[in-house]
Amino acid sequence: MAKTVEFYFDCGSSYSYIAYKALPAIAAAQGAQIAWRPMLLGGVFKATGNHSPADIPAKRKWMDQDLQRWAARYGAVFKRNPHFPINTLTLMRGAVGMQMRGGDFHKYVETIFHAMWAEPRNLGDPQELAAVLRQAGFDADAFQSLVNDPAVKDELKKNTEQAVARGVFGAPTFFVGEEMFWGQDRLDFVAAALAG
Repeated sequence: MAKTVEFYFDCGSSYSYIAYKALPAIAAAQGAQIAWRPMLLGGVFKATGNHSPADIPAKRKWMDQDLQRWAARYGAVFKRNPHFPINTLTLMRGAVGMQMRGGDFHKYVETIFHAMWAEPRNLGDPQELAAVLRQAGFDADAFQSLVNDPAVKDELKKNTEQAVARGVFGAPTFFVGEEMFWGQDRLDFVAAALAG
């Protein structure tokens, strides 16, 4: 039976973007499946007392270089988003909604990650988000209905609460079985766990 790696992520997390670019090849090399777990990182931070490393000026400056190193390692295009931090509530409701409704989840996640960290765009602006979605072939009006659906809102809350209950305190976080790994710099350990 193929192993599974669970991937807890938020599109507003630059390190989640790096992991997103690297994880599919790692999983494929081990014959493993990815279970996608979109969550609201702001909700995780609030529940755990954690906060974004970008809130610390010295760390934020260091992150700019660090992210370029990791992007180069995994062949990802990365540009610091001048609009960061962006409230990702709508974006992550969109991810959950696409999963729930059988929408084009993978195309959506790729579109949002690309617009956040490769172009980059101000996805906190509803008009700019709508333009990004339309350019990718999504119906922006249908998207608004989706993210305002109470069932979608509840599902994102549930995902986030479940993440916290399992010990998640940041993004990206991975689980292989019950073993937890935090950060894109732990992907070697994820690969080893999948191989074991």
